[in-house]
Amino acid sequence: MRRDPTVAAVRHFNRFYTQKIGVLDEGLLQSEFSLTEARVIYELYHRESPTATEISRELALDAGYLSRLLRNFSNQGLIEKVPSALDARQHLVRLTDKGEQTFNRLNSSSNDTIRALLSPLRADERPRLLDAMQTIEELLGERSTHDAPPNILLREHRPGDMGWVVQRHGVLYSQEYGWDMRFEALVAGITSRFIQERDPARERCWIAELKGRPVGSVFLVRDTKTVAKLRLLLVEPSARGHGVGTKLMDACLQFAREAGYRKVRLWTEQQLHSARRMYERAGFTLVGKEPHAMFGEGLMSETWELKL
Repeated sequence: MRRDPTVAAVRHFNRFYTQKIGVLDEGLLQSEFSLTEARVIYELYHRESPTATEISRELALDAGYLSRLLRNFSNQGLIEKVPSALDARQHLVRLTDKGEQTFNRLNSSSNDTIRALLSPLRADERPRLLDAMQTIEELLGERSTHDAPPNILLREHRPGDMGWVVQRHGVLYSQEYGWDMRFEALVAGITSRFIQERDPARERCWIAELKGRPVGSVFLVRDTKTVAKLRLLLVEPSARGHGVGTKLMDACLQFAREAGYRKVRLWTEQQLHSARRMYERAGFTLVGKEPHAMFGEGLMSETWELKL
């Protein structure tokens, strides 16, 4: 059988990670409970008196195995069963006071273990780890066309955001379009001027967040008394297809109207096809083109405008 390098890499990671977090130990977190037992206790703590069927479905556990596990918990005084008020044939399962104390002990030990695991990491390494974990969860999680759209939060900038904007523009446009570091320098100049010269009444930055991490940005800055510039619109690859760019654009244009601008102008590249389609949908029109080589060869800049 031909060796599949992807399968081998995933299995290698699984062996590494399960050993790293102590899953292979006889008792999870130096306790008397296995990983499965601890996970059931976790579900019982975070659910409002579920049935055994609900727990079995959530954790994909065999019903007979779960029944034996719950019986052991009952014998230890960790859980109690009460008849359902809606269906007397079913019993609800909930933790006793002793069960909640057991959860708190396991939860505290788990937090201490993860803190120790993270302690050798530098501050700049932690976001890389979180991004990698998020990517694994997104790619291997259940996919459904009926899933609810993600909850995207838009907020104003705060310390550290300008560095993220510069870094992500530099990395993504290099990876996706081959632009060199002069583009990163251009972005750094824009963000620097924004911080040093910003008029809060007429200029603003929005950062889009998904599950607590930044996934997009856009800026509105003053060009003239009546004309604003839309700048540095970016959406992370992991967040594309969920309307993040449109949400950033709508916030930007609404603010421009409220600030009294009559026109919004933007500068983009001809090869940014997805962004250009979004500008067209928002009502922008192409008013000029110009070839250049500011951060790569054979580039064609475009100027688009929208009358408010």
